[in-house]
Amino acid sequence: MDKKICVMGLGYIGLPTAALLANRGYQIHGVDVVQSTVDTINGGQIHIVEPDLDTFVKSAVNSGRLKADTKPIEADVFIIAVPTPFHNGFVPNIDYVISATESIAPYVREGNIVILESTSPVGTTDKIESVLQAEGVDTSKIYIAHCPERVLPGCIMRELVENDRIVGGTTPEATEKTVAFYQTFVKGAVLATEAKTAEMAKLTENSFRDVNIAFANELSILCDKFGIDVWELIKLANRHPRVNILQPGAGVGGHCIAVDPWFIVHAGGEDAKIIRTAREINTYKTEWSIEKIKNAALMFEKEQGRKAKIACMGLAFKPDIDDLRESPALYITRRLVSEGYEVLAVEPNIKSFDEFKIVEYNTAVEAADIVVFLVAHKEFKTMQLKDQQILDFCGVKR
Repeated sequence: MDKKICVMGLGYIGLPTAALLANRGYQIHGVDVVQSTVDTINGGQIHIVEPDLDTFVKSAVNSGRLKADTKPIEADVFIIAVPTPFHNGFVPNIDYVISATESIAPYVREGNIVILESTSPVGTTDKIESVLQAEGVDTSKIYIAHCPERVLPGCIMRELVENDRIVGGTTPEATEKTVAFYQTFVKGAVLATEAKTAEMAKLTENSFRDVNIAFANELSILCDKFGIDVWELIKLANRHPRVNILQPGAGVGGHCIAVDPWFIVHAGGEDAKIIRTAREINTYKTEWSIEKIKNAALMFEKEQGRKAKIACMGLAFKPDIDDLRESPALYITRRLVSEGYEVLAVEPNIKSFDEFKIVEYNTAVEAADIVVFLVAHKEFKTMQLKDQQILDFCGVKR
């Protein structure tokens, strides 16, 4: 293929997308502001944990179809895949999107496609058009669209191809052009709409998940109060043909489910009642989990006359990945460390961490008085435990 694609942001979405497209024959220029990330990728290696990604990146770099840099270049298609976090008070922050848009503006030419893949508040795609206009780009001669990523960490390389995609342009022509581009590598359906609906669709998908997880987390709190095994309860209730309760955890993490509902709440205000309440429940579940651990440690100290060694099993926001973004497990571990508890931090997907030492999981369990399962990593499911107190917030031993 003779099209050149510039991918802005080489993180959990940008790099897999760039590597996939390069292996499909496109010439890819990937951009990241972190020089070490650029150097790692140009060396044919990866800086994140994702199954099969290393093979895709190595192949793409060795073929000469993927090159990383800190600055964009002229291209036929620009894909913006940068973070969209929130400020304090859960106010959406699209500064990275604006910055990426400003940086590509000098290189955008007539006929180019500019795609926002970052999950964003409603209206962000229109904002991209405004920014490009302010930078002197004639947006009537280019095509701007939003196509939110819909992949599951741990399955990204497969789901980038197999999942249905939603494309919403700022004009019908932009939608048509962008749909045609995604159809060159997506096996799932590519569904056409307009920009604001595409933006809201992604926020809706993650809010739906958040609401359902909140129900499971609230059940777990109630079952603890009633002396009921929540895992057995959910298993039994799910035998009903129209019931599918999700699994509770120590909260909700990741850049999507833990963040996106706030975009709706911020814009929707008092009308976003259920979505706001779900966010509050899932945040409270993390605080509730901390109190359960602290109470167990207090009882141990009273009975044994010394501080308990607490093994915090898992730091990532979900099983079998290294992604720490908005992770309740990491938050819990940080809190315990900051409050003076003796913590053995375990994360098999990370070799080292700046804030505290990462302990090998068998070593941690052998030394621990209290074992706290925060993430259901595959390594934890078959390991042998001693006669310690177990606090299982994620059902790893169920």
